[in-house]
Amino acid sequence: MEIINLLEHNLAFFSATVFVLGLLVGSFLNVVIHRLPQMMERGWQAQCKEYLGESPAEHAPLTLAKPASHCPNCGHKIRFYENIPVLSYLWLHGKCSSCRQAISIRYPLIELLTGIVSAMIAWHFGFGWQVGSALLLTWALIALSMIDTDHQLLPDAITLPLLWLGLTLSLFPVFADMRSSLIGAIAGYLSLWTVYQLFKLLTGKEGMGFGDFKLLAVLGAWLGWQLLPMIILLSSAVGAVLGGAMIVIQGRDRAQPIPFGPYLAIAGWIALLWGERISSAYLRWSGIAG
Repeated sequence: MEIINLLEHNLAFFSATVFVLGLLVGSFLNVVIHRLPQMMERGWQAQCKEYLGESPAEHAPLTLAKPASHCPNCGHKIRFYENIPVLSYLWLHGKCSSCRQAISIRYPLIELLTGIVSAMIAWHFGFGWQVGSALLLTWALIALSMIDTDHQLLPDAITLPLLWLGLTLSLFPVFADMRSSLIGAIAGYLSLWTVYQLFKLLTGKEGMGFGDFKLLAVLGAWLGWQLLPMIILLSSAVGAVLGGAMIVIQGRDRAQPIPFGPYLAIAGWIALLWGERISSAYLRWSGIAG
């Protein structure tokens, strides 16, 4: 009970604790980001073979828990002390301890990012139910953003449970009341679906994926319909800045599709923390509110 009291009344200690928790969760998110698309692809292949009447291909079991973490180059099983978030990467100088193959710096960066944003959530909301819910949403948005960046895919295995969880939280309510949450889910989905249909009608091309509709529905369910216009504007602004930067710095082909999910996730996370403050500031600036 003493530790609970300390976490509740000492915001700095609580934030530091959540930072460490975020590092650990970030390590797990690396596994989700890497394996979930592979698991989905195997499922699709199995369904196709079943439809064609063919025998499914034989694969070693692949789940989020199995096989144990190992070097993709030499198969070296990663020991527990080689899997400490960020620290193990620095201790190993970014290389496998067995074959000395370089380890992508993205792994510790995702761990560090998860730790930092988790600590920010803890500092903003303090000890309570809101922080636990906000952390779950934040961690899911990180996983979705990276998977979409790698594969242009927003898995239903993450978005649909998030949608139902957001609607469930509105019963209490945690971030939005039930009416705002339900309207937010419907409006979030239909707004991008309508844009998609109009773009397809005018150009004959698909401008975005159905996962984007579901992700905006998730954010509407969690935060309410009132913040959807801000999320859409913020995501467009973030997309314009980051997309333009990738074209200029990386020489990215302008015709190459750019995933929209990460921009929605960033905008949604900003709205989660500062949405009401941004809205109030805008209303004061525009003269709508006195």
